[in-house]
Amino acid sequence: MLGAGIHIGHSRSRRHPAMAPFLWGTRSNIDIIDVTRTRQKLAEALAFLRDAAKKNQLILFVGTRPSARALLLATAVELGYPYVNGRWIGGTITNFRMITKRVETLETLEQEQASGAFEKYTKKERLRKEEEQLRLRQNFDGLRRLRRLPDAMVIIGIGHDDLALREAKRMNIPVVALVDTNIDPTAVNYPIPSSDDARSAISYMLERMKAAIREGRLAGEAEASRATGGTEGGSTAQAGATSND
Repeated sequence: MLGAGIHIGHSRSRRHPAMAPFLWGTRSNIDIIDVTRTRQKLAEALAFLRDAAKKNQLILFVGTRPSARALLLATAVELGYPYVNGRWIGGTITNFRMITKRVETLETLEQEQASGAFEKYTKKERLRKEEEQLRLRQNFDGLRRLRRLPDAMVIIGIGHDDLALREAKRMNIPVVALVDTNIDPTAVNYPIPSSDDARSAISYMLERMKAAIREGRLAGEAEASRATGGTEGGSTAQAGATSND
């Protein structure tokens, strides 16, 4: 954690009072996060994510700061989860039906272009449709897998993506988030005291989350396999008993 720079916070003047219990001290006017508390809160967050993955729940990843965009995109795509790494569109959660329609419009335009249907339009009309398609892809590309409201959200920087947090709270969706020294940790269900600026810190946390989610999925698959095997075994035994009778 120290090597990833997780412990380096902001200047003391920017400290949120609620972060005091998670601080080790101050050096050169920079608040230092206590990594022993980070380890504790990270374990709680990972346990939650592991359980969510085990239950095959849908997790939405959010991180629109430049330092988080590429890392979050790679993680979400690898796991097959929806994501927002460009701009959070107001109503993504609270007006989900509208967002779904925009995604459907994007996919319809892509299908029309792929089938050659754009050729029936004038050059000006094709250009307008291509511009609309580009705009929709920029805003909604990561939401294609969001076919229903998410069961949980991971937000990298709630100071930057505060609207996403507000919508999640309004819809009672639990949130896992990195909380830097200038953030109120009580606003999050599963806060992880950590720098939310350093790419190395973000990368470290996303790797840990990815590993926990994979563990949860494997556990869920194993549990489902045992349940199926138990049912088949029980049916076979019952059939044998009936035959003996």
